[in-house]
Parts: sequence; C-alpha cells; structure tokens
Amino acid sequence: MTKISTMIGLLAVAAAGITPVVAQTVADDEVPTTSLDIPGNVKLYGDAKANVYRPSATVNGEIITSTDIEQRMALIRIANANLTLSAEEEQRLRQQVFSNLIDEKLQIQAAKQAEITIDENLINQQFGQLAARFKQTPEQFTDYLKSKGSSAAAVKQQIRGEFAWDRLLSRNIQSTTNVSTEEVDAVLKRLEAAKGQDEFHLGEIYLEATSENAAEVAENARKIMQALQSGGSFAAYARQFSDASTAVVGGDLGWVRAGQLPDSMAEAAGQMQPGQLVGPIEVPGGLSIMLMVDRRQVLTADPRDAVLSLKQISLDFPAGTTEAQATQLASKFTEATNAISGCGTADAVAQSLGASVVSRDNLSMRQLPPQLQQTLVDLQVGKTTQPFGSANEGISVLVLCGRDVPQAAGTPSAEQIEQRLLDEKVNKRAQRYLRDLRRDAVIEYS
Repeated sequence: MTKISTMIGLLAVAAAGITPVVAQTVADDEVPTTSLDIPGNVKLYGDAKANVYRPSATVNGEIITSTDIEQRMALIRIANANLTLSAEEEQRLRQQVFSNLIDEKLQIQAAKQAEITIDENLINQQFGQLAARFKQTPEQFTDYLKSKGSSAAAVKQQIRGEFAWDRLLSRNIQSTTNVSTEEVDAVLKRLEAAKGQDEFHLGEIYLEATSENAAEVAENARKIMQALQSGGSFAAYARQFSDASTAVVGGDLGWVRAGQLPDSMAEAAGQMQPGQLVGPIEVPGGLSIMLMVDRRQVLTADPRDAVLSLKQISLDFPAGTTEAQATQLASKFTEATNAISGCGTADAVAQSLGASVVSRDNLSMRQLPPQLQQTLVDLQVGKTTQPFGSANEGISVLVLCGRDVPQAAGTPSAEQIEQRLLDEKVNKRAQRYLRDLRRDAVIEYS
C-alpha cells in the first residue's frame, strides 16, 4: 500500500541505523490535461499572502493544534540526529508536517466513514515493537519521547492513520484493481529486449533553479549534501526539500536505465557504486543530488544476487562505555572472532566473549548494506567480516556459513510482474483518492 509520509518509518530507521528508500509511484494523471486561464501579467490584490503559515486548523470539524505539529517535528529530529536547518528550512519543514497531518486526518476520517475500525490493542502492539527497536519498554519509550518534545500519543496517532489508510485502500481500491495478461506480456518483452543493459536504482533530490537564484540554490544543495554525508536520511531530506514529484516517496526514482535520464545524471550514474552520493550536478531546470541505491544488468547474473547463510555475533557495550573502553573491548572481540574457522565454532567463541548469536538462512545479499555486500562477495565460507558497530550500540561480525550464487539471472515470473504492476496501479489510484479527499475537505485555518 502507499503512504505519503511516515515518521514511524523514520523512527524505525533511526533505531536500526539504516537509510531507507521507498519505491517510486507517480500518478499518471499528475500532469494536467488542461491549463488554467491565468494571464501572464497577473496582478495580486489585497495584503493577504497565500503562503502564510498558520499553526493550526480544523479539518472537517476535527482540530489539528500547534502542539500536534511540534510533536511531529520532534519525531523528525529523533529520526535525524544530525539534522541542522536554517530558520527558513525549518519553517518549510514545519509546513510539510502540517500538510502531512491534514492528509492523515483526512485518511482516518475516510476510513471511519467506511466503518473501518482499528483495534487499540494492535496500535499498542506496534508501539511496543517500535519501543523494542530502541531497546526500551513501552513505558521507557513514552518517557523518552516526552523528553524529546514529542509524545506516545503522536506516534500512536500516526500508527492509527497508517493502518486505517491501508485497510481502506485494501477494501476500496486493491480489491477492484486488475492486471491483464497483455500488460504482463508487454513487460516481459521489454525485459528481454533490454537484456544486458545497465540498470540503476536511484534516489534524487531535485532543486529548481533559475538564473536569478542559482547561487542560493547551489549553496542549499551543498548544505544538504553535507547533512547527508554526516548521516542524514536521504528519504527524509528528499521529502522535505526536493522539488520533484518523487519527493512524496522519499526521492526514489526506482530502476531506470541511462537513456531515461538527463545526460549529466546518466554519466554520473555510470560511474557510481551502490551507497554512493553524488552532487550537486546540473540538470535541466536546476540541480540534483543522486544516491545510488543499487545497480544491476537486466536479466544478467550478479554475485550480489547470492543467497547467504550467516551467523551474526554481537557484543553489547555496557551503558556509559567511553570511546577508549569501546576500543579496548573491540580489540579483544576482533582478536577472538578472527580465530573462527567455520560456523561450527562460532557459538563457542561467542559464549567465551559473553556475546549473542543470531542465525539467518536464505538471506539475499542485496538486503545488506553496500559495504558488507562488497565484503561478502569475496569472503571465504567459514570466515568473518571485519567488525562493525559503535560505542553506543556495541560491536558485531558476520560469519559466512554458506553462499549460493545463481549461475544465470532468471526472468521474473509472470506472477511477480503481475504483483508489481498491481502495486503500481493501486498506488496511483491511492494518490488520486487522497487528492479527491483534499479537494472535498472543509479546512479552516486558525
């Protein structure tokens, strides 16, 4: 299902230390079929400014307060510890949060009108799972959120909104959306025709620029690059600052080939590796920052398509561990794990260190961070990766127990293609549905 924006997802990302990119979906009717009758020399009358930010609103009779907005802003700060914004950027972000809250209110109202109810036990269960990602109990997580300027109520309200919207879409849209065999066959033919060509899974942050504001936009782009290189969430920055239609899906362009990109982006993509950031680069109408999520060749085998069997050995550092103490513990941990010679000895080594062991089978290598993918491509079975972690989280290694590399890349099955096409159609219809809800809403700003 689709979701315009999710701070809950960002919080989960913050807890896991991962930067997600969401699948791209752009409604095919987003390009207007008729133009508005607006004169070129338009004159504005009156003193009111249409873009003045108003900190609260009533949406079809239900109130959104400034407190609601600030608590959601706090969730973004929790999810992006390195987020530093100018006053202008923070105001823009606050406006986007306000808009997201209005959408959420409309989604919950539409579900309620359709007599869809969400069990509070389910919401509490999801809240507990999120707390566990932060290694806290629900009670501790509630106190933590309060200390950061947010609240458990803000998180639970967004969980409620996501469940309500997903169930509404499932009943009203997914159940009436179909994919024909002709559509599936057309995709299969295009894949066969493109066999061997490079494909890139890209994220973009596009900033419009004119000759008058080019210097200012370039400076903003450099600031965003610095924030991303310091660990900022690409998806979060794309949602808040990108001027492209992909902003609503975290900047994700999906899988594209060079011929589908502007020349400057195609040239940069051809030289990028998974996980790499490049930018800002000049593109028609402005500047772009690019993230290479992944790359592949169409219907061609790739070592990173391997399926792995792994054991992860993890040693948690005690609370209050200093950087010097962490270095000493890491050195001892590294020495011990380097001696592992096969997965059969991993458990005994972990026990001697007081570390935990988690086993995973049938894990796609592409599910792992790019740095670990590169290590595991050439790692000998039975050996360990280099340690990874932090003073706050502890230290881990992966032991490679098995690696099954496909000899050839198979064509996706008709069922897989059908599901992807179905998801795309559902997402497009969902965006139109939300657009209609906005159009019909009665919103009174305070």
